[in-house]
Amino acid sequence: MYERKIPVDLSCPLRLTMSLIDSKWKSCILDELRDAAMRPSELHKALPEATPRVLDLQLKELADDGLVAKTIYPELPPRSEYAITELGRSLLPILDAMIAWGEANRALFEKKYGS
Repeated sequence: MYERKIPVDLSCPLRLTMSLIDSKWKSCILDELRDAAMRPSELHKALPEATPRVLDLQLKELADDGLVAKTIYPELPPRSEYAITELGRSLLPILDAMIAWGEANRALFEKKYGS
């Protein structure tokens, strides 16, 4: 059975939120799913920098936490897709604020780290 490497931190609301979206790709996955459900292969194409194993593990954690829902269709060959849940959707304002902050400060960090 899969077990998280880093346990969810319930001692502080900020740490709880960060525990749920702490990885590099979870927030990107939620952002990709904001408009429509996607098959795993579509998510892999949308986030090509992420390895398939990492994406699959993070999708599993997001599903286990109730932030995304996985639907498996009983057909041959079997197919599945992921959709953001209402709980996951409640994180979108946080992601939108992070996106806005990144856009507002991009020039500063392009100077520092190069484009």
